[in-house]
Amino acid sequence: MIQEFERIVLTENLPGTPFIKGDVGTIVMIHENGKGYEVEFFAADGSTLGVETVEAYQIISAKNVKKVLHINDVAA
Repeated sequence: MIQEFERIVLTENLPGTPFIKGDVGTIVMIHENGKGYEVEFFAADGSTLGVETVEAYQIISAKNVKKVLHINDVAA
C-alpha cells in the first residue's frame, strides 16, 4: 500500500482537473485502507496547485519510477 507523504504518479488523466497522466503528487491522506487517496499537486516552485481525491488504480508509487520529470502547463 502507498503510504502517507509518499510521492505518486498519475496513471490516467483526472477529468475536471488540470492534472494528467504522468503528473507527480504527494499522498496527504489515505481512505479506507488504501482504496482511495487525497493527493496534493505542486508547482515547480513548491506552491500547491490543488488537492484531489483519487482511487488506488489511478496512481502508482514513484519510488521505482526511472523517468525524467517534466513541466506541464496548468491554468492558474
